Amino acid sequence: MTEENTIPATAADVKPITTAPTQEQTFGKSELLDAGAILKDILGIKAGNIVGDLGAGGGMFTTQSAMIVGNQGQVYAVDVMKNILGEIESKARMTGLTNIKTIWSNLEMVGVTKIKEASLDFALLVNILFQSTKHFEILSEATRLLKPNGKLLIVDWSNTAPGFAPPSDRQVDPETIKQRANQLSLTLDQEFKAGNYHFGLVFIKA
Repeated sequence: MTEENTIPATAADVKPITTAPTQEQTFGKSELLDAGAILKDILGIKAGNIVGDLGAGGGMFTTQSAMIVGNQGQVYAVDVMKNILGEIESKARMTGLTNIKTIWSNLEMVGVTKIKEASLDFALLVNILFQSTKHFEILSEATRLLKPNGKLLIVDWSNTAPGFAPPSDRQVDPETIKQRANQLSLTLDQEFKAGNYHFGLVFIKA
């Protein structure tokens, strides 16, 4: 795993990784979120892109992103839990994905994540904001890492009634997120239903 961002020589050289297992093969069947569909069909990630999965958790979006961007792309898996990063590294080894780099960081602290500023084509905040009260700081850090015209994906809980969901008082208000994003010169690109229990927002950095 390399720390340097790799830029493909030509479009013909850039191929997605097709031999890695699917989301279901790696994580089991999930009725909550279809990472591959969100990343490809909604967000538009392509081979050769540079992606930051900020608050990577179990690594489902990290792994699916790595499969899409291919060997000429790069995926950074960022989390504050070192044991989670270790698990992501293990999954990467088992699935043969060599384009994932794990980075320990606290996303609530702006400027500390060790990724080059304005280097990401896409930044992902999936099921992260409900875990924190410092939404503006997290959004600021994600924005700092994005290239101009880069896209920020936010997916979070919209229905906390099921027993497996977080408490309702942790639910994030999409309208408040839009206001915070506007303060950071992020333009709303699209809003979508990300499964039965989640909302999705995509912003573009000016």
